[in-house]
Amino acid sequence: MDGRPDESEPRVFQSRHPFDDITVESLREVGSLKWTAFPDRLAAWVAEMDFGIAPPITEALHAAVDRGAFGYLPTADAVSMAEAFAGWSAERYGWRVDPADVHAFPDVISALDVAMAHFSTPGSAIIVPTPAYMPFLTVPLAHGRRIIQMPLARDGAGWAYDLDALDRAFADGGGLLVLCNPHNPIGKVLDPEEMAAIGAVVERHGGRVFSDEIHAPLVYPGRRHVPYASVNEITAGHTLTATSASKAWNLPGLKAAQVVVSNAADRERWRKDGATWGHGAANLGVIANTAAYARGGAWLDDVVGYLDGNRGRLAELVAEHLPGVEYAAPDGTYLAWLECAALALPEAPATFFGERAGVSLTDGALCGDVGTTAARFNFAMPRPILERAVAAMGEALRAR
Repeated sequence: MDGRPDESEPRVFQSRHPFDDITVESLREVGSLKWTAFPDRLAAWVAEMDFGIAPPITEALHAAVDRGAFGYLPTADAVSMAEAFAGWSAERYGWRVDPADVHAFPDVISALDVAMAHFSTPGSAIIVPTPAYMPFLTVPLAHGRRIIQMPLARDGAGWAYDLDALDRAFADGGGLLVLCNPHNPIGKVLDPEEMAAIGAVVERHGGRVFSDEIHAPLVYPGRRHVPYASVNEITAGHTLTATSASKAWNLPGLKAAQVVVSNAADRERWRKDGATWGHGAANLGVIANTAAYARGGAWLDDVVGYLDGNRGRLAELVAEHLPGVEYAAPDGTYLAWLECAALALPEAPATFFGERAGVSLTDGALCGDVGTTAARFNFAMPRPILERAVAAMGEALRAR
């Protein structure tokens, strides 16, 4: 040991930050779904942040509105976004991609639609590691696909891929693995070695991977995001990567994402057939994503530092107010997985805390069969509101 603190451990900041002064009333006035869907509750559910928008993004959007950028998406704007993402990826992830391999899409789910329709074996099952982002368990069904839920294995306080279970899932007819990194809702950040092992299983079965990396910019000190397709030639050869600035810079309503192809066969298929696959990416979303990747780094670094403090403070609050609840601080994202099995609640945790504490959470059961006794908690909120929310949850437990 060299005596330095472990940077992977969450920091708890004592000094006051401007985000601390954001109030519930001002958040409701903004009018987001997060704060208006349940007007009598504190909002810790849908994946939006409460920290406003980076000034370079608002400046770019004002300029776009002033010039009336409301027609169909110009090629030049799509190219600018691709170049900005390529620059961000090289700087932050060490993954050098050709901007020509970066394609504009409305969102990650529309990219999943394309991955299932054009890059997986027709009729094959979709393998979804659980607990999972909720639409990954519903969208394939709308396409007539069977879902194979593959529970992640507990690895001490963390989680790990069960490679034997993954092998069985492909043998059971799986064709496409939905890999989420950083993983929503548990915040797991995959190591290159683990991804290489996953890739070997996928390749052995001739499978494909849809890699959702929308939370990639939100990784805490001590960990680093490594794109799945960048690990080796095997992973690059069977992957479509989908990402966006929408989570890290709070832009989900602007409808813009990126899909990255990483091998010659996919590149050729896209050239021949992909002209309309990404149709629907919004001009303002593309412009906002471009500004985020090109000029939003300093703002994001400040946000990640604040979130790092929140994930540490949440650990303290859970220990103080929610004895029996299991919480492991995530390596990435601003989402916390609260396992409440030991509480023996009379109803789902999200229902209990929503009705009795006035705090809206996401029902863990929506994230797969493994989540029936858990809830997802969004801690991307001002720290005083975070403290108020968890204290209210604790009071509800004591009063039952």
